Amino acid sequence: MDVNQAKQEHLLALKVMRLTKPTLFTNLPVTCEDRDLPGDLFGQLMRQDPSTIKGAETLMLGEMLTLPQNFGNIFLGETFSSYISVHNDSSQVVKDILVKADLQTSSQRLNLSASNSAVAELKPECCIDDVIHHEVKEIGTHILVCAVSYTTQQGEKLYFRKFFKFQVLKPLDVKTKFYNAETDEVFLEAQIQNITTSPMFMEKVSLEPSVMYNVTELNTVTEGDKGESTFGKMSYLQPMDTRQYLYCLKPKPEYAEKAGVIKGVTVIGKLDIVWKTNLGERGRLQTSQLQRMAPGYGDIRLSLDLIPDTVNLEEPFDIICKITNCSERTMDLVLEMCNTSSIHWCGVSGRQLGKLSPAAFLSLPLTVLSSVQGLQSISGLRLTDTFLKRTYEYDDIAQVCVVCPFTSNEC
Repeated sequence: MDVNQAKQEHLLALKVMRLTKPTLFTNLPVTCEDRDLPGDLFGQLMRQDPSTIKGAETLMLGEMLTLPQNFGNIFLGETFSSYISVHNDSSQVVKDILVKADLQTSSQRLNLSASNSAVAELKPECCIDDVIHHEVKEIGTHILVCAVSYTTQQGEKLYFRKFFKFQVLKPLDVKTKFYNAETDEVFLEAQIQNITTSPMFMEKVSLEPSVMYNVTELNTVTEGDKGESTFGKMSYLQPMDTRQYLYCLKPKPEYAEKAGVIKGVTVIGKLDIVWKTNLGERGRLQTSQLQRMAPGYGDIRLSLDLIPDTVNLEEPFDIICKITNCSERTMDLVLEMCNTSSIHWCGVSGRQLGKLSPAAFLSLPLTVLSSVQGLQSISGLRLTDTFLKRTYEYDDIAQVCVVCPFTSNEC
């Protein structure tokens, strides 16, 4: 903390101290064996120390907690607390004392004073005390400006200021990845790294979705009626360690059928992270609105609502396709089914599906069989819009595992 001292001699003295909890200190006692030169000298000294416990002299309770010796680090999301004291060092009564504390950041100036009213008088050897708190929400240089104005017995008005400069550091490194599923579901992976020098207890990491989505956390393992966190009972994050959190977002029912609306949604929500450090000091961060790249479905979107995981070789199986009109015009569709080297369609190709309005969809049951074992891709569907004479081909729609019922050779 940098302090700029006032050059003029004043009747009042200003002291500013940061309020922070002590830190844990591990004592390393000095011991030796009886046959060594010092003998039992070190043991006698520890037993005579009033801060030790009888029978556990090596546990130095008086040294387990250490008071802060410097200003320390302040991290984004923590609460900055400071004690301000104005003391009358003179032998005369001082009147109309006004103490003001402002915090200057790179973007704004905040008034942190608990009271903006002046104290009528301050007698010699008396003081005015104030405690200020501020939740730090910006990274970078912060300057605490403490100003004191007062009036002497002779009626002279005096004024002085002191500046206390400190840096706010970043406690966490948050990275996000989005995965768009074949359906309208969106999976969010959040990678959170502790970039401080002390361990953190992760109290809460949640996702607040946008108005169009419902969210499901995928960070617990359910056993019976109980759910246990995938990170264990003690959710500690050591310095420089990284942890992955996974969330699934599904469109709300009122938006699920509006393909054009969901297609253009890029705002997903924001992460809310709460942690505790050292002796329970709490910190909280909220990310800005997370945005993804909107999936490009084109004019027509074809997805599978139903497909079996495993099918038998050369045996027909049923699937259900969902065809959605993502354009802003009505289409008149024709479905063509083209066989591949492994996938064979059962039914009539080239059939009319009829007109499909904008944002509307239809479910289409189809029958398929595979002539090759292994993991096979469902391919070979073609849709044609007769209005614009435009054709859309779909390959690798989904995958299915084909096994031989006689040998039971699975994929």
